[in-house]
Amino acid sequence: MGTPPPRSGSSGFVEELGKLLKDSASHLSSGLKGSQKTLEDFNAKTKSATDGLTKMQSVTTGRAACPVAANGAPDCNTAAETLCKAKGFAHGKSLDIETAEKCSARVYISGRTGAPGECRTENFVTRALCQ
Repeated sequence: MGTPPPRSGSSGFVEELGKLLKDSASHLSSGLKGSQKTLEDFNAKTKSATDGLTKMQSVTTGRAACPVAANGAPDCNTAAETLCKAKGFAHGKSLDIETAEKCSARVYISGRTGAPGECRTENFVTRALCQ
């Protein structure tokens, strides 16, 4: 008996299957690396988006006067910040503002309404969203 004749140029089924499995494994590995990178990017974006949501917020009540700004309008943003800082928070936004007219005692005793210039309008933040 003799030895089988050598094959001419074509590889066998087992060799082709081995190459296919090797190629599939390398594609799967690179695909998993790409998926892992995508998940890492997603996690980083999700973390940065939720950082602002996890900060503690509270509705605070009190009374802080709104100072008059350079243009003559009340600056209630400053008053909201003051109210929130007094309660131990760093920042605040006004939710409710109270407006009152302040006149001298002479106007009130006389029982009349104040003439222009005798009374002034004051604004107060009474409720703020603090962070």
